[in-house]
Amino acid sequence: MIDPGTITAILVGGLVLLLAIGAPVSISIALPSALCMLLIVDFDRGAITSAQQMLGGANSFALLAIPFFVLAGVIMNNGGIAERLVNLGRVLVGRTPAPLAQTNILANAIFGTVSGSAVASAAAVGSTMAPMQKRAGYDPAFSAAVNVASAPAGMLIPPSNTLIVYSLAAGGTSVGALFLAGYVPGILWALACAVVVFVYARRHPDLKGESFPGMAAFLTTLWRAVPSLGLIVVAIGGIVAGFFTPTEGSAIAVLYALGLSFVYRTISVKDLPRILYDACRTSAIVIFLIAVSTIMSYVMTYARLPQLIAESLFGWTDSKVVVLLIMMLVLLVIGIPLDPTPAILIFTPIFLPIAVSYGIDPVHFGIMMVFNLSIAVISPPSAPVLFVGTQVAKTRLESVIGRLWPFLLVLVVMLFVIVFVPQLSLWLPGLAGLL
Repeated sequence: MIDPGTITAILVGGLVLLLAIGAPVSISIALPSALCMLLIVDFDRGAITSAQQMLGGANSFALLAIPFFVLAGVIMNNGGIAERLVNLGRVLVGRTPAPLAQTNILANAIFGTVSGSAVASAAAVGSTMAPMQKRAGYDPAFSAAVNVASAPAGMLIPPSNTLIVYSLAAGGTSVGALFLAGYVPGILWALACAVVVFVYARRHPDLKGESFPGMAAFLTTLWRAVPSLGLIVVAIGGIVAGFFTPTEGSAIAVLYALGLSFVYRTISVKDLPRILYDACRTSAIVIFLIAVSTIMSYVMTYARLPQLIAESLFGWTDSKVVVLLIMMLVLLVIGIPLDPTPAILIFTPIFLPIAVSYGIDPVHFGIMMVFNLSIAVISPPSAPVLFVGTQVAKTRLESVIGRLWPFLLVLVVMLFVIVFVPQLSLWLPGLAGLL
């Protein structure tokens, strides 16, 4: 039987090499993992075992929540939901400094709440806000940076596909508890971005806003947005209250979003094939990543890679603080080239047992991971949200990166707050009796 050290070298070396030459993440995981599987056993049984692992990884009732929530997000992205939420943000912001930038942050947080996707938020809200901010005299690079920095709030505020993936990787940690745990960190993410905008606005006093609207205009705007916000109550409230499972809740979210879009007359029957195609394409990427990651997990277990990493990184210290800092640093660095889904699937089995041994709650650790990886998805050079935000703002990537650094620094500080103040994550799940 082949030496575990050789297997480790092939697995890690192949992954790094394929990522370095620009291969898709799923292929970078699948090819070296499958090769290692063939070396561990003979060719025929290795191929069969790989297929069985992929089928077992994708064959999960809880996993069905992801394509349904993705479909709900695509429907909302095409159903005029973003515009109504942006208008709600504008009337709530009023005359705050740089009000359109603050509106962008608030609209991303609200839209992220109902879509669960950072990329969807950056595209939908950014395409609405960028022209408005340009007409008002905002620097396009700054506007894009605000949109990019605030979009990942939707990865924390439920429904979050990333938290569902973590629940699966963590061996069934309660999705309801994770959803509730994401609210406060998600709101803190938005507030951190708002602070940066406030400091920027102090040096640009020309970016003034309109006065607060009259009560009639406010109530009209709120009334138009309430049906969109009702998705939170229907889907997330039902999951947390135990009326239905996350998978059932995701299906209800699709029906709610579709019915609402038909009522708004922003989607017709002829639009459904295109919407279903977009949702299937996005879901297939996520599901395939999960499937091939199960082969990698099998190989990693054989090679004792989690134990070796744990011993090399953490064997020289008993300090909980140092251990947490090391884990967060590794995730922050690894999360830049890797998408959040494979990063969670690879590192949760490695880091979670260590975290639990130090008395860290699995729900708190999940929020720490997702917050960390949310920073990574906007960090250059490999940042899908950054690319989308730059594209919809029609500006240069280099100029956006220059404006993005203050947001990144403040969000890293907020990460430390989330890590070392666990009650920020555990308060709501504890209040609901889910811990």
